[in-house]
Amino acid sequence: MPSAWTVRDSKGQLLAHFIAGSWLEVARKVVPTRYDAFRLQVSSSYREMFNHDLKVVLEREVWQIVPIKRRSQLHAQANVVASKCSVPRSSVRPSTVRTSQNHSSTDHFSP
Repeated sequence: MPSAWTVRDSKGQLLAHFIAGSWLEVARKVVPTRYDAFRLQVSSSYREMFNHDLKVVLEREVWQIVPIKRRSQLHAQANVVASKCSVPRSSVRPSTVRTSQNHSSTDHFSP
């Protein structure tokens, strides 16, 4: 389970100001309207409005909500990439390593 989530923009950059402890917390930051966390848990119609608003923003901005790996995992992954590409480790930054994500940005929240 990821320890943090954030938004990845269309250029592949992670947007630090959206970092939060859960997918839902990031989604609530993305949507311009304030949505109550408790009501999102208990009301399906409220959740439907939220999911719609979230989908509109993510599609318009070409964003994805993605998990953030721990720094140690990123460094280890960068070392593997560097060794396979015959690139000096010092020239591979962890932020340039891309992996497939199990969680789609268009997945909707469900309790």
